[in-house]
Amino acid sequence: MKHQSSRTAPAPGTRTRRTAGGGIMLTSGLAITLAAVLVPFYWLVVASTHSSGEIFGSPPPLLPGGHLAENLSGLQEAASFGKVVFNSLLIAAVYTVCAGLVCTFAGYAFAKYRFKGSGPLFGLLMLGLVIPSQVTLIPLFRMMADWQWLNTYQAVIMPNLALPFGIFLMRQSMAALPDELLDSGRMDGCGEFRLFLRVALPPMKPALAALAIFLFLFQWNDFIWPLIVLRDGAHYTIPVALAALQGVDDTDYGALLAGTAVAAIPMALVFLALQRHFVSGLLAGAVKE
Repeated sequence: MKHQSSRTAPAPGTRTRRTAGGGIMLTSGLAITLAAVLVPFYWLVVASTHSSGEIFGSPPPLLPGGHLAENLSGLQEAASFGKVVFNSLLIAAVYTVCAGLVCTFAGYAFAKYRFKGSGPLFGLLMLGLVIPSQVTLIPLFRMMADWQWLNTYQAVIMPNLALPFGIFLMRQSMAALPDELLDSGRMDGCGEFRLFLRVALPPMKPALAALAIFLFLFQWNDFIWPLIVLRDGAHYTIPVALAALQGVDDTDYGALLAGTAVAAIPMALVFLALQRHFVSGLLAGAVKE
């Protein structure tokens, strides 16, 4: 007699219903998450087209208004916002290029060269990931004052060039590059700097894109350090200028939100331009073969 199992296979219709139910739940969860992310940005854009009185009206505005030009004009008059945007773009662009070079060179050195003290030095560098940035504000301020760099662009750019996370990201990415590829280049007579440029750097494009996005957003959104070292409106960045618009008794929230909406545009453009490399760049070196 054949043994008959007490378990019976689920009917095809039951399996189909379970799959469909799981798909509906997943789609619903993604839709809720997307709404939670996009609704605040939508309201920001809508509110930037209304006056302060309309923004705090009941019910709050849900459709664009007609005060955008007035808000931008008030923003320019109160904060010279065109100059402020130029300052932020200049500082963020120069910082991204310079810090990208420093992090890439340092990551390559830690990944592909063995020198005395490299391990402890890298571990000491990684401590910067757990030390709050506020701890270094006073020493850095004293250093900038001693160098007479207060209220200058270089005071904002220089202190964070060797960013620990950027060096860690590039070190992990460079570690995935086969050593045999570099040895082959050396055997062909390629110098170390040319080896770095022609052999090591081209495969790192996804990691470089991820690094560029991170560095640009880090500097673009930085508020505390520029607030400390910049003294006049001619050198202000966008976060500092927007904070200066908030008065004790009166604040033009229409102009403030218009400035915030304008500040979000470069971040979105940078991310959209490099986003196809972003995920692969962050995952570079995460899996070892």
